[in-house]
Amino acid sequence: MSEVRIAAEPRTEFGKGAARRTRRAGRVPAVLYGHGTDPQHISLPGHDLMLALKTPNVLLTIEGVGDGAELALPKDVQRDPVKGFLEHVDLLLVKRGEKVVVDLPVVLTGDVVPGGQVAQTVVEISVETEATHIPESVELDISGLEIDSQVLAKDLKLPSGTTLVADDDILIVQIRDASVATEPEVEAEAEAAEAEGEGAAEGESASE
Repeated sequence: MSEVRIAAEPRTEFGKGAARRTRRAGRVPAVLYGHGTDPQHISLPGHDLMLALKTPNVLLTIEGVGDGAELALPKDVQRDPVKGFLEHVDLLLVKRGEKVVVDLPVVLTGDVVPGGQVAQTVVEISVETEATHIPESVELDISGLEIDSQVLAKDLKLPSGTTLVADDDILIVQIRDASVATEPEVEAEAEAAEAEGEGAAEGESASE
């Protein structure tokens, strides 16, 4: 897994005004918590943090807190809904060897069988794993799946040292017959045909 060192500064001002000033200075307000300790209010360099968060479940070594550095995982990332910049981050303290629950992306590999269509209903799966050895993803090879096949959470081949936390029977992927329209597709086609019919009727009425 990816591990990134990032420098923190203590934060002594709070509230919306203080948060805006922190962001104008190119930093992001954050809270570091866990292991029964009091939350630590800090700020982190915005550009470095943005780059680090591009990696799912990135392990951060937070420097400048406590007696030196702390290991942490991002747990809640708040972004501006319009511009997308980082507004606030919650960080969970972890230790080497400690087990944590995280969501891993499910990445499909291989080619679907001829005439088949892939329907992936779940893109992330909850697992328990060692905090400093979090896998980047769970890979699912679909190349050997026939039409009408289904893959449930319990069928996934999880990385070593990782156990499933999600429900065993969650549907991850199914292979459909591409030549058979699904119910929503049929309804959409019917609505489109009805709209065309109404448009044609209105056109005829207008010409009369």
